[in-house]
Amino acid sequence: MATTTRLRAPTHRVSRRSVRMWTLEGAMAAAVLLVLLCAGVWGLRFASWDWVPGWLLRNAWWLPVLYAAYSAVRVPLVPQWRYRVHRWEITADVVYTRTGWFSRKWQLVPVSRIQTVDHRQRWMERMFRVATLEVQTASHAGSSTIEGLDADEARRISEELAARAAELRDDAT
Repeated sequence: MATTTRLRAPTHRVSRRSVRMWTLEGAMAAAVLLVLLCAGVWGLRFASWDWVPGWLLRNAWWLPVLYAAYSAVRVPLVPQWRYRVHRWEITADVVYTRTGWFSRKWQLVPVSRIQTVDHRQRWMERMFRVATLEVQTASHAGSSTIEGLDADEARRISEELAARAAELRDDAT
């Protein structure tokens, strides 16, 4: 493992299976919101608010149509973009992550400052065999999260990081 800590693109991407999971999560959220929006628009037909123009109450059908069109573009594109941007790398002395879409965030967490390493799987992550790795330091700003790792790889990394952090930890923490 290299010990270079300069700001560069980390070498590893998350698991390709996470793209399918993020797509399904986005589709489920969009479907729920679309149903709620349709129910709200349908309910507007029976509203008798004097302060709302009648043409607006009768012609609110375009709101679900607009949201459906937005979701049809967003649901397949966002997970692909997220997969291409989010990266991670663990060197001998640093956990290195890069996140962000338009604004990028590079984060370097020294292994010697790690207090806890959490390996988490929500129900959908278990279904797609991916996991989330949370590396926490005493400072919340120094903590890092890597979502969408292969489940076996996340377990291996969490065990390895916990062991390395225990070796490097001094009495000052």
